[in-house]
Parts: sequence; structure tokens; C-alpha cells
Amino acid sequence: MKIAVVGTGYVGLVTGTCFAETGNDVVCVDIDAVKVQKLSNGQITIYEPGLEKLFLRNLKEERLRFTTNLEEGIKDAQIIFLALPTPPGEDGSADLKYILGVSDSLGKILKDYKVIVDKSTVPVGTAEKVHAAIFKNYKGEFDVVSNPEFLREGVAVDDFMKPDRVVIGTSSERAKKVMGDLYSPFVRQGNPVIFMDERSAELTKYAANSFLATKITFMNEVALLCEKLGADVDMVRRGIGSDERIGKRFLFPGIGYGGSCFPKDVQALVKSSHEVNYDFRILNAVMDVNEQQKLHLMPKIKSYFKDNLKGKRFALWGLAFKPNTDDIREAPALYMIEALVKEGASLSVFDPEAMNNVKQLIGDKVTYAENQYEALEGADALIIATEWNEFRTPNFLKIVTSLRSKVIFDGRNLFDIAAIRELGFYYESVGRAPAIPMEKK
Repeated sequence: MKIAVVGTGYVGLVTGTCFAETGNDVVCVDIDAVKVQKLSNGQITIYEPGLEKLFLRNLKEERLRFTTNLEEGIKDAQIIFLALPTPPGEDGSADLKYILGVSDSLGKILKDYKVIVDKSTVPVGTAEKVHAAIFKNYKGEFDVVSNPEFLREGVAVDDFMKPDRVVIGTSSERAKKVMGDLYSPFVRQGNPVIFMDERSAELTKYAANSFLATKITFMNEVALLCEKLGADVDMVRRGIGSDERIGKRFLFPGIGYGGSCFPKDVQALVKSSHEVNYDFRILNAVMDVNEQQKLHLMPKIKSYFKDNLKGKRFALWGLAFKPNTDDIREAPALYMIEALVKEGASLSVFDPEAMNNVKQLIGDKVTYAENQYEALEGADALIIATEWNEFRTPNFLKIVTSLRSKVIFDGRNLFDIAAIRELGFYYESVGRAPAIPMEKK
């Protein structure tokens, strides 16, 4: 098939590359000429494990091309995917100006039947707005479909190539046939392609992410209760996660969720509920708890240092909101940095992929280390904010010799409490009793 993907951000580039990988002819369109030039020259613009190999292969085979010209990009396409930003407004609602702007432009250049697909996460009713924007200038045949993405940063290629399910919202039998044919190579093992109406498809994405955010938040609340009752959240997690009705995933406590999806989608669903006079009480609580959770380590840190952080130096491991991505949107590490700097502390930070993004955002507020061990030099304590694999089994001898004190505040529960205690560390985590060296007990 011939496909156009409008927007070359995270969703657009993964979508375009993966469709090209199954033999489709894909043209990606973006207004950013510098980005288009880089992509055309084989320079990938996002970090996502496994994507670059597919990107370079399909670029070489000329199944994947890039342009700034919308008319040229969609001219031969049977299907046009809209993978455009929907940033949250001040009130939490999704801003549709990019999607509706492109829809208006499409109405002026369409000449024959095409399937227009909302790939971005959009509020209920967006497909109708897109249809109206196109129909204003084009009275010919076309269909607007909702096809939300379910891509997890860090494993997006696998998620796209081997989806758990594909959700397609359309009331058109013609569009249903086109979309079914397009996705057939991705569901050969029998995973479902679920057809539904457009509004239900739009709500499905918000409901899925909001449920997962609620699951994480519930476990964080359990962790807080464990700290007060003297229970171990790891034991509780294993106990409830073995129940097949609950499942093991999204039960790991920590210092809150971040990223481009969960915060934005929860806010947007709450905003949509307000618009129809419904108070989504659970999600209001989810947002409140998550905001507080991002700073959960601060009272522990201040208590250890007797409420005086002025002049203290901290090493911070992890800046991205999760491992295997360079995405720092709503990352808990950024909240920690702001709070510590406000208290008069200084920080040396390290992240395998997100350093440049943080530099662009906050500049020289912190020192950027070349590696995780350099960040430790002369620090009074280590703080862990992201669970990168290289942080899970570090060289503890290097940690001991570099830190001024054997103190760790772990926001992701990476280490075994008994083992860390034997090494002589004072160790605080989330939902577990602190590990206190024998001589301090």
C-alpha cells in the first residue's frame, strides 16, 4: 500500500518505519525542514531501541521517504495517518490545533478517495471535527478513522510489529476493508483487530492509559501504607500480582509516573468528563497522588540531613521518566532537581540517553557527569530516579570510594535491603523499611 504519515515525532516515525518494514511505500511529512533533511540523510531524530536498524534499511530500500510538502506527500497515498502533537492546554484539555490545521489543508488538496487516520491520542469527537474540517473544502469521498497507538517507549518497535490488539474506529465498510488489509501482516498469530465506532476507539486509548496510571498510583499508595505499618511492599506486590485477575505488570512502586502519555491522557480524560458534567473522582485522586509521589524521597532526605541541605551535594542517577528512552516529559527526576536546588543543594547527574534533553531544558543548574560513577565523586548521597539496567548491579566498591557517605535514596527499589545493609549503606527506598548499618542501629 501507499501510505502518508503526517508528523515525524515519536509516534509518526515509529509508525512510518514499521509500515515500511512490511513492504508498504511510506512518505513521512513534516514542516520542520531541518528534521526532514536529517531523516532523509539517515540521521534518526529520536532514541528508541531497535528503530534505527529498521529506519536505515527501509530508507536504503526507498520504501521510506521524507518531505516538507504536504501535497506531494499525500498525492499517491491510499491512507493518510495524522501523527501530530496534541499538547495539553492550561486546563488539561488536548490541543487539536495541529490536527485540525492539517485537516483544513487536506481539504484543499484532496482529489480522490482516501482514508484519513487519527493516530494521535485525541478526545472523543475528534474524528467528527477532522471530517468537518476536510469537508469544508472537499466534497468528494473520504473516510476518517480513529486508530489509537499503544506504543510503550523503550519497546515501541515490538509493540507495533507484534501488537496485543489493534483498535480501529470506523463506521465505513470501505475504510474497514482498507484498514483490515493494512494490519493483516501484524496480526498473523491471531491477535485481534477490534473494530468499533470512532468515539469508542477514541475513548479506548484514554481509558487504557488512565487505568494503568491508576494501577501504578494504587500501588504507590500501598507503598506509603507499608512504610507506616512496617510491611514490605515487595512482598505485597508479589502476593497480589500472582492473582491472575490483577496481573504482575504496573505494580512496581516508585516516585511516580511521567512521560508523554499517562499525565497528559489522564488530564485530558478528566477534562472531557468535566465537559459533560461528570466528576471522574478516581482520576482526580490519581493526579493528586502522583504529584505528591514525585517528591516522596524529599522528606526522607531532609530527615537524614537534619533539615539542612544547604551546601550538600547529591549524585542523581536517571533523568528520563523511564529506562530505554530519552523522554524527560514529566520525569520525576526534574521535580527532585528543582526541590533540591531550592533547598540550596547541588547535583551531579547522569543518564545514558536523556542528558542532552535536560541540558536544553535547565541548562547549568546541575553538573552533567560523563558516567554514573563520575557523578558520585564528592557527593554526600546517591539518589536513584530511573531504573536503567546498568544501575541495577553497579560496582559498589566504586560507590563506596566515591561518595563522602554511604547513603542511598532509591526511588525505584533497585537493591535488596539485606544485601545493601551488609555493605554498610544507609538505604531508603519506597514502601520498604530503611536499611540501617549495624553500627547505627
